[in-house]
Amino acid sequence: MTFSQRFEEIRTGFERPFWIANASELFERLSYYAVFAVLARYLHEGLHFDVERASSLTGMFGGWVWFLAVIGGAVADRLGFRRALSLAYLILSFAYFLLGSIGAPWFSPVRNAVPLVTLVAIVLIFPALGVALVKPCVVGTTARASKENVRSVGYSIYYTLVNVGSTAGPLLASWAQEHGIVENVFRIAALSVFLMLFLVLLLFKEPRRAAEGETASLSQVGKNFLTVLSNPRFMLFLLIFTGYWIVFWQEFIALPLYISVYIDPKADTARILATDPIVVICFTMVIGFLTKRMHAFHAIVLGTLISSLAWILLIVHPSVWMAVATLVVVAIGEITQAPRYYDYISRLAPPGQQGTYMGFAFLPLGIGSFIAGKFSGWLMHHFGEELHQPSMVWWSVVAVGVATTLLLWIYNRLVRVETEQPK
Repeated sequence: MTFSQRFEEIRTGFERPFWIANASELFERLSYYAVFAVLARYLHEGLHFDVERASSLTGMFGGWVWFLAVIGGAVADRLGFRRALSLAYLILSFAYFLLGSIGAPWFSPVRNAVPLVTLVAIVLIFPALGVALVKPCVVGTTARASKENVRSVGYSIYYTLVNVGSTAGPLLASWAQEHGIVENVFRIAALSVFLMLFLVLLLFKEPRRAAEGETASLSQVGKNFLTVLSNPRFMLFLLIFTGYWIVFWQEFIALPLYISVYIDPKADTARILATDPIVVICFTMVIGFLTKRMHAFHAIVLGTLISSLAWILLIVHPSVWMAVATLVVVAIGEITQAPRYYDYISRLAPPGQQGTYMGFAFLPLGIGSFIAGKFSGWLMHHFGEELHQPSMVWWSVVAVGVATTLLLWIYNRLVRVETEQPK
C-alpha cells in the first residue's frame, strides 16, 4: 500500500464522533493536569493546610479517579455516550470552578457551615465522577467510530492527544499563575471543559453500537469484581504493583511542596511537572523499540526500578534542574513499563475476561494515589519539619520502589503464570 493510499484510508476511516470525542479528551486532560499540577501547593499555601493534610487530599484527588473508573463504563453505556459526555463535562466544569472558589469571600457561608477538610474532600470527588465518565466514552467512541483497518491508528491518536493534554495542562497552569493568581488555573480548567460540553451537544452524534455486545451492567461489574478477587495470583500482582504508583505519584504530591519549601519558593513547579509528559511523547517509540524483545514482565520490573532510582538524583543535588532531570528518568521508567504492563495483563486474563481484567488494571493507580498522599504527607512532616532531614523523604520513596522491584522479582520467580509472548 502506498503512502497516499494509507493516508486516504486514515482520512476516511474515522467518523465525526471519533474526532469530536478525542478533541474533547485533549481539553479534559489539559484541565485535569493543570489542576493536578498546582493542587498540592494550592491546598498548602492557599487554603493553609499543613503538608500532611495537603498531601493526603492531593492523593485523594488522583485516587478517586481510578476507583470510579471501574464503574464508569457501565454507567456511560447505560446513559449513552452523548449524554454521558455531556453530564461529565457539566460535572467537571462545576467541580473545577468550585474547587478554585473554596477560599473566595462569597463562599464563606459554606466554609463556616462545613469543616474545611470535609468540604475539600467532598469537592475533590466531583472531578473524579466526571473523568470516570469521560474515559470509557472516548475509548468506546474510538472503537465504534473507527473502521477495523484503522482502529489501531485510532488508539494511537487517542494516546497521543492524552499526552498532549497532559503536557499542555501544567504549561497552562504555569502561564495562568504568571498572569494572575493560582485560582485562575481552576477557572481556566472549568472554562475549558465547559466549552467541551457545548462541543459535544452541538457536534457529537451517538456512535453506532457494536453487535458483539456492550459494556457490562452495574450488576455485572459487581460480579466481575468477585471474579477478579477469586484470582489470588492476579490480586497479589496488583497489590505489589501498587508500590510503583506510590513512587510515581510523588511527582505531583510531594515534589511541588518539596521544591517550594526546600529548594526555591518561587520555582515554577507547574512548568517543571510538564517534563514527564514531554519525555513520554518524545521517547515512547524509542523505548518501545529498544525493549520490544524483552519479556513483558521483565520490562515491568525494569521500569519500576528505573523510576524508583530516579529520585536519587534529587538527593545528590537538590535543585530545580535536578528535579527536571529526576522527572526525565521517572518518565523513562514509566514508558518502559506502562505499555508492557497492559500487555501482560491482557495475556494473563482468562478467555472472555480481558475487559474485566483490563478495567481492574487501573486499581493500583487509585490505591497508589491514596497511599502516596498519606505517605508523602507523613514523610514531609516527620523528616522535613521534625527532624530537618528532607533528603530522607526521597530515600524513603526510593526504598518503597526498590522493595516493589524486589517483590516483583520474587513474584516472577515463584508465582507468575507464564503468558504467551507475541512473535
